[in-house]
Amino acid sequence: MARVALDAMGGDFAPRAAVAGAILALAELDRGHTLQLVGQTRVVQDTLDDLLSGELAAHAAVRDRLDLVEAPDVIAMTDKPTVALRGKPHSSMVVGLRLQAEGKSDAFVSAGNTGAQMAASAFVLGRHEGLARPAISTLFPTARKPVVVLDSGANVDCSAEELVQFARIGTVYAEDMLGRPDPGVGLLSIGEEPEKGNAAVKEAHQLLLHTAGVRFLGNVEGRDIPVGECENGPIDVVVCDGFVGNVLLKFYEALAPTLMGMFAKALHAERESLEQAFRELDYADHGGAPLLGVKGVSIISHGKSGPRAIKNAIRVAVRAVESRMSDHVGRRLAEATAARAATDGAPTA
Repeated sequence: MARVALDAMGGDFAPRAAVAGAILALAELDRGHTLQLVGQTRVVQDTLDDLLSGELAAHAAVRDRLDLVEAPDVIAMTDKPTVALRGKPHSSMVVGLRLQAEGKSDAFVSAGNTGAQMAASAFVLGRHEGLARPAISTLFPTARKPVVVLDSGANVDCSAEELVQFARIGTVYAEDMLGRPDPGVGLLSIGEEPEKGNAAVKEAHQLLLHTAGVRFLGNVEGRDIPVGECENGPIDVVVCDGFVGNVLLKFYEALAPTLMGMFAKALHAERESLEQAFRELDYADHGGAPLLGVKGVSIISHGKSGPRAIKNAIRVAVRAVESRMSDHVGRRLAEATAARAATDGAPTA
């Protein structure tokens, strides 16, 4: 069973959205799962009391599965990551991650400052051996099944080898979190031909053709993602640098409300019925994105997350713990490092 630390002070609607999401998550999860609300305990306690005596009174029984952990500092959304880490060592984000590093928790969830969470996760939890930089993995809905896109914002510029690493850890995510036994990996480019793309993409394409443990489908284009497949078959993982991935993510986030407005106007349909139809495009349904490559579980949620998004992010964290995804990532990277060392040390003819 999982112990999940939640940053109660992170996000635009903290602490109320975070605490409400925690209550809703525990109401759905098995009783063995527990949550640690990390933040200014007086503020968190008042919020908890208000919710359990009011709108969420029906879930009052979950109170004994909630622990409050004091963290007096708060990292603001506008704080620079390195400044926040140095100047606020007792923030809810750092304290929450430290619980996991000390073996007192199994996962961490935050809707706070994304840059600070990435930096703090790498510093407090550490990176798996053989990984240059962690990557944010985000689920994108498609006409087939959701695909995982990485990196979606952690690394603006990437080398070819880093893109290959993303393919490896993205494969693990698809296997452990999505239940895809032999996931297909596509490299996002401006054309399906191997010679299309920038220098890093073209080099990564050649490397991926010979990467063990990755079923490489070749280059995929932006139009392939909503469909969920390319000419070489269904897509499970899409690899790109964080600049392209984040642009794609923000486009997807704006797509649902834009299309709903257009269809409602054209068809005179009720917005509520359209919202149900486009629900798969809502980030709140997916909750949060794991930061892959750190030695542990760190789930990054949208800054505007409400209770439903926080609840689903906690469920993502539980799934990551139960599947031992981080350990799997570490093994896959270690195997790649060992194979590369053996190749480098092999005698030449």
